[in-house]
Amino acid sequence: MTTITLVPEPLTREGFAPFGDVIEASDAVRHFTINAGNTERYHDLAAVEPGPDGRVIVSIFRGQPRQLPFKVEMMERHPLGSQAFVPMADWSYLVVVAPAGESPRVEDLRVFLARGDQGVNYAPGVWHHPLLALDAVSDFLVIDRGGPGNNCDEVSLETPGWIPAP
Repeated sequence: MTTITLVPEPLTREGFAPFGDVIEASDAVRHFTINAGNTERYHDLAAVEPGPDGRVIVSIFRGQPRQLPFKVEMMERHPLGSQAFVPMADWSYLVVVAPAGESPRVEDLRVFLARGDQGVNYAPGVWHHPLLALDAVSDFLVIDRGGPGNNCDEVSLETPGWIPAP
């Protein structure tokens, strides 16, 4: 079986825009001082979408570290709402995505290397690989949808992709 190498690229707001939002405190986002000058608020960083009849829920996911090289064989999506991941420690992790729509092919995948100070918010229906923590057991604050309906579709890729070791 043929495999395709998937080379991670740095996570940027512009590069990730077709798939959702990057959540980070940077000068590129709207921010202002609050609490009598004691706090800088980085405002409205992600479009959290609970979808019809949904509600926003907050969870913690504890991801076991993955070893590189890593074989990407499946993807998932949440068609009814968005899903945000915000790391709770300064560990890098990988983000594998494909556009919303029909089942993705390996050629549709993009891989981003996220820093420990960057989160992501997958737009509703965007294909993504489940959590890919690197280096250590990693906790993520996850903001997503609770409510009725099936909000998780999984597919196997016809051709797997490989994320190489650095």
